[in-house]
Amino acid sequence: MTLDRAALVAGGIRFASGVSFLVDPLRANRLWGDSSQPTPNARLLLRSMGYRDALIGGLLLSAALRGRDTRGWFLASGGADAADLLGGMPVHDQLSGSSRAIGLGGAVIGIGVGLWGALRKPPGRSAGQQ
Repeated sequence: MTLDRAALVAGGIRFASGVSFLVDPLRANRLWGDSSQPTPNARLLLRSMGYRDALIGGLLLSAALRGRDTRGWFLASGGADAADLLGGMPVHDQLSGSSRAIGLGGAVIGIGVGLWGALRKPPGRSAGQQ
């Protein structure tokens, strides 16, 4: 069985990010460039994002460790970042410079990695195998 190292790395990063938002959402939010105290509604959304990222990252890790096709989980990961990017467009001008740079940069990188992972040939498989 060939391990999908790219899926292990991408899944591990998304899983760790999600867990960080669940364990300490205020600290994780500061790491993403927001120094202000979030409102209760914002804290709810931070936790929701944490569950989503931990779930997608965990399932990407699981697929990689089991030798399964990871392309669908890469697509889900990139899709989550695309949703964050598009959904946040109306408020990007209200974010601090560091929050905007980190948020936009992270989303663009996440979308790129997701698309790359979804479109690549699975490691250790010939063209005819699924």
